[in-house]
Amino acid sequence: MKLTCTQENLNFGLNVVSHIASRSTNLPILNNVLLKAEKTELKLITTNLEMGVKLGVRGKIDKEGAFTVQAKLLSDYVNLLPKENINLELEENNLNIKCLNYQTQIKGLEATEFPLLPEIEKKNKITLKVDDLKPALNRVAFCAALDESRPEISGVLFKINEKQLVITATDSYRLAEKKIEVLESKINNGQFIIPLKTIQELQRILFSQQEKNLNIYFNDNQALFEIDNIELISRLIEGQYPDYQQIIPQNYKTKVKIKTSEFLQAVKTASLFCKPGINDVKITLLPSKNEIVVIASNANLGENITNLSVEIEGEENEIVFNYRFLIDGLNNVNQEYLNVEITNSSTPGVFRPVEEEGYLYIIMPIRQ
Repeated sequence: MKLTCTQENLNFGLNVVSHIASRSTNLPILNNVLLKAEKTELKLITTNLEMGVKLGVRGKIDKEGAFTVQAKLLSDYVNLLPKENINLELEENNLNIKCLNYQTQIKGLEATEFPLLPEIEKKNKITLKVDDLKPALNRVAFCAALDESRPEISGVLFKINEKQLVITATDSYRLAEKKIEVLESKINNGQFIIPLKTIQELQRILFSQQEKNLNIYFNDNQALFEIDNIELISRLIEGQYPDYQQIIPQNYKTKVKIKTSEFLQAVKTASLFCKPGINDVKITLLPSKNEIVVIASNANLGENITNLSVEIEGEENEIVFNYRFLIDGLNNVNQEYLNVEITNSSTPGVFRPVEEEGYLYIIMPIRQ
């Protein structure tokens, strides 16, 4: 193997792929990145057996070949090199790297030991805008369960039809759903559950991408996300996602239109006086005064009461929420005004941005 590529291209590629190289003591090869020089590019591949990422770096290939070295070491080293051409050459079991007056030799392992990434037939395809998917993932994924005792809710549900993709996550205490339009879909109806770690990796990859399209392919066991020369492949979570539509209240008794920033400030203030471990904030809705009252009290600290002027319709009502779930939801509304729909103290509260269709956030109340 012998090739030349630019520091900028190699550095970008290694930043993308090296993150999922696992720190495995049982399988040291999983700590490595596979360097595969073929035709006009250097392919960089890493995997942790749950997911894998592949990226092509343009270069001048003088001799084809493949080798693996520690991903973090190579990434850290290339990041420190000047923005000039880098020469890589394999000699026996050492990767020689030269860039101007920098020269190093990194020991590695044979490419034959590296696990093969599964191949997905590019048949079930969805295409959407990265600029639509990025904010959607940010506003939904935080609700996925961190505890994997219920695997089906430890991931993010992708539900697809010909016109839209519905992304949903829940930890059984709160739920977020976002609908986005697709540019192209070859699927009438389909759904799959993607592990949260894969979603987090996808978010990291998409962070630096703008004004591009993303293709998604899937089969019964895996999904493939493809953008430009980057491919992220992941196993899917088996099992049936809960029928969450059943818990979304279809009607409400009280509806409030409130300024998101004011509500967020009131909840943050109240959180200082919550009971530890319960995190309870009481919301009293008073249509007769066009007002809601945000209350928290602690026998050891005191009490906080904030009155907010709002637009309100319906009947007087009261509900108690975990302030952490409230803050998470309010931080992801992304609109100046918010509609809050309340039925009673034992039914979930529904939060919707006023000037945006397709996003909702639900919190289960704390029962007194």
